[in-house]
Amino acid sequence: MSSNFKNLYTSNNPPVEVILMRGSNIESIHKVHAVVSDKKGRVLMCAGNPEYKSFIRSALKPFQVIPFISSGAASKINEPSKSIAIACGSHCGSILHTREAFKILWEYDIDINNLKCPIKNTSPLEHNCSGKHAAFLATCKKLNWPFVSYLKGNHPLQSEIFRIVSELLEIPDSNIVAERDDCGAPTLYMKLLEMAKLYSILSSSERAELEQISRAMTTFPIMISGENRFDTEIIQASHGLVISKSGAEGIQCFSNVNEGIGLALKVEDGSKRAKHAVGLHLLKQLDWISELRLQDLQDKVLNFPESVQIKVKGQLKFQES
Repeated sequence: MSSNFKNLYTSNNPPVEVILMRGSNIESIHKVHAVVSDKKGRVLMCAGNPEYKSFIRSALKPFQVIPFISSGAASKINEPSKSIAIACGSHCGSILHTREAFKILWEYDIDINNLKCPIKNTSPLEHNCSGKHAAFLATCKKLNWPFVSYLKGNHPLQSEIFRIVSELLEIPDSNIVAERDDCGAPTLYMKLLEMAKLYSILSSSERAELEQISRAMTTFPIMISGENRFDTEIIQASHGLVISKSGAEGIQCFSNVNEGIGLALKVEDGSKRAKHAVGLHLLKQLDWISELRLQDLQDKVLNFPESVQIKVKGQLKFQES
């Protein structure tokens, strides 16, 4: 299918709508922008505005992990692919996840109290970003960078992440706009098209670190979110042919592995239920996952009460030159 895409899009193609019906009445309507891009950043298909800007939130994690690999920090750890996967994940804080995050700290003799995950009354290892934070600290230990300021935008680690992202997107460093995410780390403000481009690059296997990240995420999908959770179930249902990574406030990104194609979507009002419904709807349209597996996914991840129905209106579109 990808070979038939053209570098054109219908800018007047409206956003996808997710309509929540309670009985026979409309209760909520969510508008969703979505774009499919190749690794050169060309729009292949879209719904709504491909240049809609938002924070990428946790969908940035696979790219925040690059210094963990390029520094050699990951290679010191037993089963590094599993550690890379947990660093990419927004996990549910199970024992499986907390042990894997702790393993990174253990290998580098890093005290757990150095983790700055903002969590109360329990271990910071249970925070859904603990794998990323542990990888941050391991990278700092490997490169002799300070721990105390590892989440600051001017820290060498964060500066390196900004540099990598600007290089991948082929934009000046000065165009990188960062703000503090809920976990304390910087997240980036960018066009939806730029998010899709990042995920198309992730899937293209042309850069060694990204190939390792892609392989880790598809080999250990349970580390990305957890059993019966959206990202893990998508990767498993596609047999590792689709990478799925969520971000807060209605962000969802996908890679079609080895095809060099990325899909990113943003729900205007930030609804999680809407992004999951649209994600499955667009994966069906693109034929990235079989219809039978998609039906299984709907039963697992769209757990709506019997009194509620979700209707999705609209599709990605492209036009011939």
